[in-house]
Amino acid sequence: MEVYTVKVATGTSEYSGTNNYIYVTLVGENGESERTVLDNPGLDFCRGAVDEYKVTCPSPLGPLLLVRLEKQRYWLEDNWFCRYVTVEPPGGDTVLTFPCYRWFIGDTKVEIREATAKTPMQDSLPQLLEHRRKELQERQATYRWVTWAPGIPRCIDAKTEADLPQDERFDNEKRSDFEHSLHYALLELSLKKLAISFGKSWNDLEDFKRIFWKLRSPIAEYCMEHWKEDWFFGYQCMNGSNPRMIRIIRKLPENFPVVPNMVQSSMALGTHLDKELKAGNIYLLDYAIMDGIPTNTIRGRPQFIAAPLCLLYLHPDNGLMPIAIQLEQNPDRDTPIFLPSDPPLAWLMAKMWVRHSEFQVFQLLSHLLRTHLVVEVFCVSTLRQLPAVHPVYKLLSPHLRYTLEINCRGRTQLLSSNGIFKRVVSTGGDGLMILAQREYKVLTYRSLQPPNDFADRGVFQLPKYFYRDNSLMLWEAIHSFVSGIVGLYYQSDEDVTEDQELQAWFRDITQEGFTELPNFGLPSRLTLEELSTLLSVVIFIATAQHAATNNGQFDWCAWVPNTPCTMRHPPPVDKDAVTMEMIMATLPDVSQSCVQMAITWHLGRAQPDAIPLGQYAEEHFTEGRAQEVIDRFRAELKEIEEQILGQNEGLELQYLFLLPSRVENSITI
Repeated sequence: MEVYTVKVATGTSEYSGTNNYIYVTLVGENGESERTVLDNPGLDFCRGAVDEYKVTCPSPLGPLLLVRLEKQRYWLEDNWFCRYVTVEPPGGDTVLTFPCYRWFIGDTKVEIREATAKTPMQDSLPQLLEHRRKELQERQATYRWVTWAPGIPRCIDAKTEADLPQDERFDNEKRSDFEHSLHYALLELSLKKLAISFGKSWNDLEDFKRIFWKLRSPIAEYCMEHWKEDWFFGYQCMNGSNPRMIRIIRKLPENFPVVPNMVQSSMALGTHLDKELKAGNIYLLDYAIMDGIPTNTIRGRPQFIAAPLCLLYLHPDNGLMPIAIQLEQNPDRDTPIFLPSDPPLAWLMAKMWVRHSEFQVFQLLSHLLRTHLVVEVFCVSTLRQLPAVHPVYKLLSPHLRYTLEINCRGRTQLLSSNGIFKRVVSTGGDGLMILAQREYKVLTYRSLQPPNDFADRGVFQLPKYFYRDNSLMLWEAIHSFVSGIVGLYYQSDEDVTEDQELQAWFRDITQEGFTELPNFGLPSRLTLEELSTLLSVVIFIATAQHAATNNGQFDWCAWVPNTPCTMRHPPPVDKDAVTMEMIMATLPDVSQSCVQMAITWHLGRAQPDAIPLGQYAEEHFTEGRAQEVIDRFRAELKEIEEQILGQNEGLELQYLFLLPSRVENSITI
């Protein structure tokens, strides 16, 4: 008799274990073992356990191809999560690993392959090719495309997170923490509202401090102290939650009629606006995309938006400073251009209107559309078109963890007709979708690649642009890592072209995911180099780009006047008429402010089960060469970590959002 030693690893999260029957069948080139029940004395398949069993066969099975696992109910249904199976053939040959990483729900049978990554061209046995085909057939029936709304990327066909397969759901601990933190934040919100309703009236900017309770952060407190200062406004344009808007200009837009003498008092000695334009020291924030967006109505009261233009000057001593703001895209003779020399409350009000537009654009476009929804396209296509043994599946899988569930929750809890945006955000309701559709029309693949984005915006010369510097370091590390992995399995453009699974994946992305987007600019065909770049873009967006826009949202939004979620009165047209009473009547009220604080804390806080960039809870690659590439990636991330910490040493306002240890491996919140 031939004796095979089989080890079965059960998941480590709550409720991963099972008391149901588990059977195994080993499938080799020369035949199959008997279907063997896995049953040791005592309890089997407990949470986190690795149980060992013996499987006997009358004759050698030859090279092992598959492990077939079956679960059958015993009294009560008890789901099971299997991490992996290892098999040691007779004679103590090399132990083979069969990754699983999936839930067994009900009476079910699953066949899993040995861990070595293989493209379809590297498989020749009919049995293995059939296994690939069958796996994809089942996946395509499970994971289907749907149009959530026209004019934006398509998504997974699931009305709520409950409709998702269990393999895409949060672990129980993650789900409990997510729901508990939301309830905690909303409870504190209610206590604040209650306290204020029994206190003095809400009539001064200082009153916002009265909702600044336990939910706070060092940056949020710094923001509270410095938010009125022009240098801090400029700093946030580069290193806040929406660092992708600022761009260099060499001439003023025709619809922004700033003349040199207007801003002369903001210039350094011996220079003027025209000279600084030519020198490349003038920058622009343009929120034209906001123009004409329908506004929300909250508790029967219409809300208001603006579509500002903001001119910034790189002052040789003071850094990047705002020097002129116009709150309309189509000005007439009476449209004011706000200046730092205006009455202080008028200038402050103009900056708040810019920051209000910033809230809409960063939440809905930079964050939701350009990270969550873009990555979901790659997530769905990967699940539909690449089997678990495919090297690209193994590469991407850790960077797609939890993304489908958090996106489903976002659609139902934040963006729906009765969601949180409808309750407190000026673009809630129809406006947010129209805004996203406008951005989607002009979205380009080129703008998702950091080196091209910074070049096109002309911002390589901006000093203290920490987001740019850290992004480029991470992009280079990710691109080097991806190129290393891809190079192990593809040696030429022909190898990429001949991989029919990869080509189907690419077609799914372009024809099913990014529909109605003729100018997106994805390459018409995948070459070896283009494949590495595309995969690098996906991983960069799912990790660094999401961290840059998501992780600081509480820091920049907790002090509500700095980044207000809504405005309750229209923009001012008379600089001299701006009063504190007008400002307080325009900014979010107590209830809206509390919700803004609670939600940005809930979404921006560090996740307790976060897996940092470059770390892998699931071992998909087992080959030595692939492990070497991963080890080099981790070493490079460690160097970047030390470099960023060194750059921030001694800084009062530190930029640590792209510290690799704080960048999560996937979009999970």
